[in-house]
Amino acid sequence: VQLQASGGGLAQAGGSLRLSCAASGRAFSNYVMGWFRQAPGKEREFVAAISWSGTSTNYADSLKGRFTISRDNAKNTVYLQMNSLKPEDTAIYYCAANRLWVIRDITLWDFWGQGTQVTVSS
Repeated sequence: VQLQASGGGLAQAGGSLRLSCAASGRAFSNYVMGWFRQAPGKEREFVAAISWSGTSTNYADSLKGRFTISRDNAKNTVYLQMNSLKPEDTAIYYCAANRLWVIRDITLWDFWGQGTQVTVSS
């Protein structure tokens, strides 16, 4: 499956952005979808994941309540709604696909998008 992330940009602290990740190729609903991010000088970290049908979600503890992951299987797209943005949310955000609900281990994700830059100014 090929993944194309979009929606990044510049936001002010306290603002919102919505990221999208469009998938093409194999059946989108066969994949768990996730978002990760990588800040300058830091390792890539888990942000959120959503199950095949969207009934289950999981978030990094530090992001609960501010970020929401969702998916539209009819549109082959996963979203990340980011609210109350903070400067520390500045990073490149990547979407990923995985056949299994094994979500916290970055090495177990099968497919990755190219990333979209999010910059939050104070």
